[in-house]
Amino acid sequence: MGSEPPSSPQVVEEGGEEEEEELSGGEESDLRTPSGRGSLLTRRGITLRVLLKDGLVEPGDGVLTIHYLGKKFVGDLLNDGKIRWVETGQIFNSPSAWATHCKRLVNPAKKSGCGWASVRYRGQKLVQYKTTWLHKYQPSADMSLVSEGEDDELGDEEEEEGKTAVPTDDRNKKNKPELHDISLVPRRGDRERIPVRYCTLGPRDAARDPHTLVELSAFSAINRFQPFNVAVSSNVLLLMDFHCHLTTSEVVGYLGGRWDTNTQLLTVLRAFPCRTRLADKDSASAVEEEICQNLFMRGLSLVGWYHSHPRGPALPSLQDIDSQMDHQLRLQGSSNGFQPCLGIICGPYYHGNQGVASTITPFWVVPPPEQRPNDYGIPVAVEVTYVQDNFLTSDVLNEMMLLVDFYKAAPDLVQFHQFWCPDTTMMDKIKGSLSGHAPKDQAYSQILEHVYNQLINTH
Repeated sequence: MGSEPPSSPQVVEEGGEEEEEELSGGEESDLRTPSGRGSLLTRRGITLRVLLKDGLVEPGDGVLTIHYLGKKFVGDLLNDGKIRWVETGQIFNSPSAWATHCKRLVNPAKKSGCGWASVRYRGQKLVQYKTTWLHKYQPSADMSLVSEGEDDELGDEEEEEGKTAVPTDDRNKKNKPELHDISLVPRRGDRERIPVRYCTLGPRDAARDPHTLVELSAFSAINRFQPFNVAVSSNVLLLMDFHCHLTTSEVVGYLGGRWDTNTQLLTVLRAFPCRTRLADKDSASAVEEEICQNLFMRGLSLVGWYHSHPRGPALPSLQDIDSQMDHQLRLQGSSNGFQPCLGIICGPYYHGNQGVASTITPFWVVPPPEQRPNDYGIPVAVEVTYVQDNFLTSDVLNEMMLLVDFYKAAPDLVQFHQFWCPDTTMMDKIKGSLSGHAPKDQAYSQILEHVYNQLINTH
């Protein structure tokens, strides 16, 4: 059962138009009577206090969660129906106030929180508890009227999460929780983003979702030859794959190596994970400066970048295509010389992958034809030679430990003791994926086991 709030907590009141009405005790008792307020009640009149009073939910520590753009927030449900955010101890009067506050931390442009559609009580959206209350105490209510506004809230929430909106009937189905039914595993109600073919895109359209995934073309399909060769060190793949496995949020990093103009060979020798949150603009410049210094000290050049699609296909979105084109233009600089920039997408937890191994997709972007300057760039698959390293460098091992330390207290750290599928834990999955990149020497396997043990100890 939940504990009482601190004696002088910071109470946050926000949520805009979505703020629920606070009802007095007398009004709450009248909600179930035909002659009382219940005859005109909409779902916005039902508060957490009402659900607590009628026993549909119970106070408890950590029973409320919000998942938004890869971030997870945890809250305590207090006896008075208020919410205490575990991370800071702040008190919120309603789900909308808490959801709005949390979402604005991730996305400052967010105007409202869609609280009852965003907050989950023990894994189930609070809006479903409203429906249960109405069925129990107002069975004659017109559900098309009492749910006013919430279909819009749900649609907005699922768009923000980068998912296709699910029909209302599907959203209301209760799924039986299983061992592997955690945040990383797509639920039966989720719809995957279906990649589209480049030829179907047409000119740029501001109304098109920038998260739309696009299938890769082959160079031969656009009557081109790949203008450079690429060799990637297995240590690069190992560190990159390790980084992408640690969190349910998208991560990003840079690639260091060398470009040989004589042989037209791009060699990728080192991965440099960005130990920062994507929404943390303040620390991003400092992290990038540190990476630039590391590149310089090792005599390497910046030759590319990588990022993850934690639960989706390792294919570029329209936003990724534009980002890759920007990187290509920046690396080329003002000189007339050509230097390629390699983009890599890693999909660690997509259930369309073959087995436990992550899907790793190297890609490049060909500019649109001159006669169609308003088209998107063309994403193309890059053929790569993977070079097996004979040993793990101290740099790679040190970077792995720094990543463990960075994410160990993060709310979106993957729970490695939980199950990826019925017979495979998350730890089994990361070990299986990284085994394809690691040196075969038994000594290095023991070193990696030490790293894995550090991961387990973070929980």
